[in-house]
Amino acid sequence: MRPNYNRGREPPKLIFMPVKLRLQRHGKKGKPFYWIVAADARSKRDGKYLEKLGTYNPNTNPATIDVDVDGAVKWLQNGAQPTDTAKNILSYKGVLLKNHLAGGVKKGALTQEQADAKFEAWVAEKEGAVNAKKDGLAKDAAAAKAKALEAEKEVNAKREADAAAEAAEAAAKAEAEAAATEESANEEE
Repeated sequence: MRPNYNRGREPPKLIFMPVKLRLQRHGKKGKPFYWIVAADARSKRDGKYLEKLGTYNPNTNPATIDVDVDGAVKWLQNGAQPTDTAKNILSYKGVLLKNHLAGGVKKGALTQEQADAKFEAWVAEKEGAVNAKKDGLAKDAAAAKAKALEAEKEVNAKREADAAAEAAEAAAKAEAEAAATEESANEEE
């Protein structure tokens, strides 16, 4: 057994691991897909992580984000620091708001029911804004498609009119040639 040279003068030092909430890149070249993870700050970007908290897909419009809100709040309360991008994503999904409200509950400024009600109201408002954006994008896409179809119809109508004019012109030429050959045949007789 090792002797204790400390002899009760100092408490034993706890070793804290600096934890970051950050993005871990997956997907292929040109099509990124990210996991939101809690990882040791000293580990590699795509290396070992402590817990997977969600996903982020920037390839869709609007971006698809799926986050375990309670897990992320737990890590934030234990001292994990989000990177700038992760902080923006967590803020967008309401994790930072829920962490803030949990702090208010701990201090006694709010009850848990009030905090939950505020969070649910915020989530409902946010979902309404996201759905409105999706609807607007769908309407814009439908309008662009209708405009392209209209332009294509105009081009086809012009092409048909040009073809009909060429056919009429060719028929007139053929008639003129036939009349010329008939005249020349009449002159020979």
